[in-house]
Amino acid sequence: MTNPAINSVITTTAELDEVYGEALSTSLLKELPIITEPYRRFIEVAPFVALATSGPEGLDCSPRGDPAPIARILDERTVAIPDRRGNNRIDSLRNIVRDPRVALLFLIPGVNETIRINGRAVISRDQSLRESFAMGEKVPTSVIVVTVDSIYYQCPKALVRSKLWDPEVHIDRSTLPTNGEIIRSIDAAFDAAAYDAAYPERMKQTIY
Repeated sequence: MTNPAINSVITTTAELDEVYGEALSTSLLKELPIITEPYRRFIEVAPFVALATSGPEGLDCSPRGDPAPIARILDERTVAIPDRRGNNRIDSLRNIVRDPRVALLFLIPGVNETIRINGRAVISRDQSLRESFAMGEKVPTSVIVVTVDSIYYQCPKALVRSKLWDPEVHIDRSTLPTNGEIIRSIDAAFDAAAYDAAYPERMKQTIY
């Protein structure tokens, strides 16, 4: 049986232009090479950003969160994001050192517009910069410093359609597999119950 997803596939930019037509003038006008004051105000209250990177092994999109702001604006063309503790795969960092191109998508709870940045990143180990992002006595191992190539806001349609901030459609976490159950589905000998029972305390100890 033929997979219908591979029928009528668009393969050229000319076909895309024919199907979708021209971009709205305002969607092009809003893209800028610097962080303007209105864009600054959005970034300064955003506690979450998705960081997209590319490397020889493929693509990565990593969630980053902190008490707002997740990204500190250093100047009109530069933002800095602390690299907090994670699973130590460091896929994003491995990508950045080999391909500096990055994309950022900022989310603000309750706000349907998102802010997007395309730019180039470096990984800084500057002691004073790292210490400026300390949480208590926990200093991030590094800071991702992004030079802005373009910044623009995304209209609210996607978040309105998804009802992302609407409590009435929020999913009860208990209806989904636990972290331990996910690992046990890969390794039948894994003790999912013990892993899940220890997780709340492990989260407290390792969040920063």
